[in-house]
Amino acid sequence: MPSLSLPPTITISTRSLLLFPAAATAAAVLLLLRRRRSSGYGVAARLCEPCEPAEGEAVTAGGKRPLPEALTPSSSPGVRLTPRRALLGGGSPREIGLSKDVDATTKRENTIDWHDYFMSVAMLSAFRSKDPNKQVGACIVDPKRQRIVGIGYNGFPWGCSDDDLPWARTGTSKLETKHLYVCHAEMNAIFNKNCSSLEGCRIYTTLFPCNECTKMIVQSRLLDVVYLSDEKHDELSTVASRRMLKLAGIPFWEHKPASPRIVIDFESELAR
Repeated sequence: MPSLSLPPTITISTRSLLLFPAAATAAAVLLLLRRRRSSGYGVAARLCEPCEPAEGEAVTAGGKRPLPEALTPSSSPGVRLTPRRALLGGGSPREIGLSKDVDATTKRENTIDWHDYFMSVAMLSAFRSKDPNKQVGACIVDPKRQRIVGIGYNGFPWGCSDDDLPWARTGTSKLETKHLYVCHAEMNAIFNKNCSSLEGCRIYTTLFPCNECTKMIVQSRLLDVVYLSDEKHDELSTVASRRMLKLAGIPFWEHKPASPRIVIDFESELAR
């Protein structure tokens, strides 16, 4: 069996969507993501607490819902972020990566927070997508325990070859486009759940969910939606999604990355 060749250095930012090969996802998750035990995200911070919603959008059946500090919108009203722009804009100038300080006597502070952690998992999942035009990832989390319970990315249904169905956005007919066949990331994350119920769980997605995925989010009784990009904000499917989420009392937050760049360096890690 031929050995798997991985690139020596990978930078996890939205810009790296063009650079990260799909085969590296599983290894990257193991190297990138470590639990944050430092201050700022203790047990009390794991659940949403009452405060004002983002830009007046997030509303529940009982009124306005909280906006955790780490989920503050990362842009001014009216500015829509694409996945490549979102992680590179806003947040602190620090770059997150692994370290090896042999003289250290205290804990490492340069770690990623929980929200960047889970959104990074969603983004890494997107690298598995075969869609040549749009790669989307989703990660579902139990916020009470900060445990991942579902991961997904956009692709064709199980058992359907990636080579036998069309990937084109336009064609001679709708049957010859991808839209009638692709399962979205949120749908796959829900179907891939490793627990009996997703009620009260949070979904992180690199793109605001469409109306069909939103139906599944609502029916699964998810707690809230954290999205990175809202580039399809004005499309009817997204407008319908926001309408359903508001009526169902499910808040949705635009994620503001605390770390603009998260680095995976295979070469340096192997040289330790």
